[in-house]
Amino acid sequence: MPQISQAASIYASQLFWLAIVFAAVYFGIGRAMVPKIERTIDDRNARIAADLAAAQAARDTALASEEGYNASLDTARGSALKLVTDAKAKAAAATEKSVKAGNDDQEKALADATARIGKAKAKALADIESTTVDAVEAIVGKLSGAKPDRATVAARVKAELTNV
Repeated sequence: MPQISQAASIYASQLFWLAIVFAAVYFGIGRAMVPKIERTIDDRNARIAADLAAAQAARDTALASEEGYNASLDTARGSALKLVTDAKAKAAAATEKSVKAGNDDQEKALADATARIGKAKAKALADIESTTVDAVEAIVGKLSGAKPDRATVAARVKAELTNV
């Protein structure tokens, strides 16, 4: 068989050309395309890292801004609380002053009323005493027919009214 005897020379030539094509493709891809791909990946990674750094910087700025806002909000709350406390104190002082003035007026009115009541009571007691003396004189006069001494009757009535 003649085909078998030619196989070694044919396959050797094909293997040679296979090695040359494989080497050309390997070095062509390895030298030309892989560095471009690596550069693209490195550029992409650098861009991602820069974007992450920018995002972190923006986040830090936002946190600092939020802390400043919260600090100013706390300051404003403190100022508002101080104003409210001052307003409450002023209102309490004004209310206390007006209540004291009202109490003073009421105490004066009460003292005046007590004095009037005392005068009316004294007048009423004097009237009662006078009326009682007159009634006792009339009763004793009717029962006994004699006219009693007004001073004695008045003294006895006064003694009895003070015991009551």
